[in-house]
Amino acid sequence: MDRVREPRPELGDISPYDAKDVRAEVNLSANENPHNLPGELLEKLADRVRFDVPFNRYPDPMATRLRGLIAEANGLDAGNVLVGNGGDEIILDVILAWGGPGRKLVDLPPTFSMYGIDAWMTGTRVVDVPRTPEFEVDGPALMRAVAEQDPDIIVISNPNNPTGTMTPETLLIDLLEATDALVLVDEAYFEFSRQTMRPHMSRHPNLAILRTFSKAFSLAGLRAGYLLADASVVRELTKVRQPYSVNRFTQVAAELTFRDRVVFEAGVREAMRNRDRLVHGLSQMAEVAVFPSEANYILFRVDQAAAVWRDLLHDHSILVRDFSRTPGLEDCLRVTVGSEEEIDRFLKAMDEIIARKHASAHFGINATANRHLERNGE
Repeated sequence: MDRVREPRPELGDISPYDAKDVRAEVNLSANENPHNLPGELLEKLADRVRFDVPFNRYPDPMATRLRGLIAEANGLDAGNVLVGNGGDEIILDVILAWGGPGRKLVDLPPTFSMYGIDAWMTGTRVVDVPRTPEFEVDGPALMRAVAEQDPDIIVISNPNNPTGTMTPETLLIDLLEATDALVLVDEAYFEFSRQTMRPHMSRHPNLAILRTFSKAFSLAGLRAGYLLADASVVRELTKVRQPYSVNRFTQVAAELTFRDRVVFEAGVREAMRNRDRLVHGLSQMAEVAVFPSEANYILFRVDQAAAVWRDLLHDHSILVRDFSRTPGLEDCLRVTVGSEEEIDRFLKAMDEIIARKHASAHFGINATANRHLERNGE
């Protein structure tokens, strides 16, 4: 044949997740830890790989040792834990199991776009409950949507990505009590917010909590995430997950990292200090509105955000995330909390860009005034 059959027509309405591979000297676009694994962990990992990782054999399909470590640390049984290829795989598994044609997912935009993308991809109807102008969850609107739409899944990013805002614990409890829908609370940035819904799991079997090794634990390159949930939820998810999805190397690295997770505390505290520096520095700049964050990134609004993004990249080799064309996030950029040196470089670049904008605007006003004087013979 000289052609290929068209894919499912529903895909025509889906825009793929845009993970641009843009190179820059300073990458503050993906909420990654600015530091690699500590040297002692790298040495332990090298030893494990050399002596204890048969790459010719399939990995443990359920990551049993890692599940056990995570369960013990959270006061749970291994049956309450599911490990996945990053949080993204688990999000898709949840929607495969609880979504599909004739079923509904409540989304709270602006938020992580993969919730909506995975829903549309699986034929799940998306019920949007937009956040307030301050990016908080609209509690009354959410409760009305739950009562009227009877959804099957509700996904809440907490802290919310990309805004950094938290959902009040009381609202989440009210939500869990108002519905038997699976409520997925995405706690990818839990190590920075220090707030979790874990204490409420025993009373609410419809609560599932998603976490990741990609942020605080420096393993974004290896893709490891995990879910805490009722054992009945985990059993259903094992029916739709891909076999052997978490490779041997990732399992070993995640085990070592989780065992020694205390060594990452200093990095988390550093990130929180640098977060404060970022907020303070950006708040001093004219025309910049900074939104409070409980994560390792800051969302801010600035005039001509797309132009500021280009200037940061092209003139200063600094990459941040451009959300300026996202509904609800017009003129917004998101910057990851990087190292002290990266934050200094970013703030200096922003100062220069804002100053240049002001100088250009001032020159334009003076030039207009001079032309007016010339036309009037003065």
